[in-house]
Amino acid sequence: MTNVAPTRSTSAPRKRGDETRAKIIAETVRCIAEEGFQGATAKHVAERAGVTWGVIQYHFGDRNGLLMAVVDDGVDRLVESLSTAQVADLPLRERIETVVDIAWECYSSPTSMAAFEILRATRGSLGDSSRRHLLEMNDAINALGLLISDDPANRDVAEVIWASLRGMVLVEMIMGEGISWQQERATLVTMATQYLQTDSGGL
Repeated sequence: MTNVAPTRSTSAPRKRGDETRAKIIAETVRCIAEEGFQGATAKHVAERAGVTWGVIQYHFGDRNGLLMAVVDDGVDRLVESLSTAQVADLPLRERIETVVDIAWECYSSPTSMAAFEILRATRGSLGDSSRRHLLEMNDAINALGLLISDDPANRDVAEVIWASLRGMVLVEMIMGEGISWQQERATLVTMATQYLQTDSGGL
């Protein structure tokens, strides 16, 4: 009988690799939050994460690849949250309120704020990666609009919500601290609800 050597599972190394990648992305987010975009050099992030430059190269290629991984992570979390939102059976105001809260939770997260700062600082210099991100954000806006109302013509409501949330996030980034936006978010929900009710004849 021929002895066959047992094959080693690749799941453990792959899991470790995924954990290392996630750890580096998380440390990049923390570095940007604490020291700003300029402080998040690949060398400094590697030191903070306790890995070598070679490990960063292996997972991301270069600093630009690392930065776009942060942006991708922020977009992925947002899209996933919106795609799994169960709001179809809710009354209009509750539907809008739920969607606004989901979008705000994602958009104001440290990862999303770091992504926002990366895109502002790089100003399109990341080329195709930046354009791909904008297309993904466009898809997210479409998804947001369809969660609120199944009429594609109401996408402009989603655009206004996005613009409002971006403004709130920008103020928090400038101030360097969290701010309570409960009154502003309530007003945003009321305005969107009244607009859609009027536009649809009292949905």
